[in-house]
Amino acid sequence: MMSMNPFLWLIDTVISVYFWIILAMVILSWLVAFNVVNRSNPYVRQIGQALEKLTEPLLRPIRRFLPDLGGIDISPIVLLIGLQFFGMLVRWVFFSLGWA
Repeated sequence: MMSMNPFLWLIDTVISVYFWIILAMVILSWLVAFNVVNRSNPYVRQIGQALEKLTEPLLRPIRRFLPDLGGIDISPIVLLIGLQFFGMLVRWVFFSLGWA
C-alpha cells in the first residue's frame, strides 16, 4: 500500500469534510423550504445556525458575483465545483513535484 503525504491527506480531508458540510446545508435548506422540518425547533435552529456560520464566509463572496436568478441560489454548486477543482489542483501539484 502506498502511503500519502500527510499534508496532502490533511488538505484532502478538509476539502471532503467541507464538501459534506455544504451538502448538509443545502439539504437542510430544502427541508425547511418544503416544510419537512421547522426552524422553530431548537435542534433544527442550532444545526442551521452552525451550518450557516461554517458556509457563509465562502458563499457570501460568490453570491456577490452571481447574477440574480430569482429564488434560486446556485452559489453552493459553484463552491462545490471550486472545492473539487482546488482538491484536484493540489493533488496534481503534489504528484507532479513528487511530494505525494
